[in-house]
Amino acid sequence: MLRHIIAAIGGVLSLAALVYMYNNDVAHDKLGKIQAILDKSEMMATMAQKEAQSAMGSGEVIGSAVTQMADKDDESAQTLKALKEKAGSMASFKVSPEYKVRCSSCHGINGEGGVGPKIIGLTEAHLNESLMDFKSGRKQNYVMYGLLSNMSEEELKALAKEIATFEAKSQNAQ
Repeated sequence: MLRHIIAAIGGVLSLAALVYMYNNDVAHDKLGKIQAILDKSEMMATMAQKEAQSAMGSGEVIGSAVTQMADKDDESAQTLKALKEKAGSMASFKVSPEYKVRCSSCHGINGEGGVGPKIIGLTEAHLNESLMDFKSGRKQNYVMYGLLSNMSEEELKALAKEIATFEAKSQNAQ
């Protein structure tokens, strides 16, 4: 009888080990996908920076076109004005390379949002708490976890502090 109990316990432990290994494989696959997203986001951040620099350079041209078109079709003039504003605000202030690489592809070059939510205007304390929650897994988001998992607490605090200054920087740039 004791042998049967020991065999049953061994069987249950073996089954538990298989489930554990399967879950680890699933997590490993997710991390591989996250790494692919991170690689793509670095490339997208570089492209966004180039677009922003290009837009900044063409802001004056767009502005003069708006002035010339003011007497013409009102709808066209409004469209050009919107383009000028967008070109002027694409990179209205400098951000750290850390923010560009880790955050800008989802949250925008100035934190205005995009794929990810708008983060401009959030407090340092709120940002720091959210970053810590994503890193620890208290908030579930595989991309955020993948981006933050290898960052130290000091790096996260510095990132939160920087993002908290975006609203003031944006207002000063206008």
